[in-house]
Amino acid sequence: MSDKKPSPTDILSVGDVAARTGVAVSALHFYERQGLIASVRTAGGQRRYARHVLRRVSVIQVAKRMGILLAEVAEVFEDLPADRMPGKSDWRRISERWRGKLEARRKEIERMESELVECIGCGCVSLRSCRVLNPDDALGSSGSGPRLLPEFPSE
Repeated sequence: MSDKKPSPTDILSVGDVAARTGVAVSALHFYERQGLIASVRTAGGQRRYARHVLRRVSVIQVAKRMGILLAEVAEVFEDLPADRMPGKSDWRRISERWRGKLEARRKEIERMESELVECIGCGCVSLRSCRVLNPDDALGSSGSGPRLLPEFPSE
């Protein structure tokens, strides 16, 4: 067993990255195709990743848990150097960017929850006063899809 301390310049196999992050090898390949992480190839064609890819994969996993789209992850990764581990200032910048989106989602969920409680509470005794009802398809002229839900601001 080696006493060598891990270094940011260490090179890891795809299996090592999968084991360290808990992410399937196929997901790592997908992230690479999406440009979220990068590898180099050995002479035998095997993928090798810089150790800092572990942090990028961790950020991707956190973003997924928060409902952040991979396209949004790709946008913030564009601002990060590809050759090093994201630092505290990088994470602060990323989290500030996502905080507004999460706050808007939280408020929308609270609004929907309130409407749901009101709807269940009313029992739809009066369809004339139901806020969810769309009589005569009044919103149909503005196109397909839901129209009562507000759009999330895009950055």
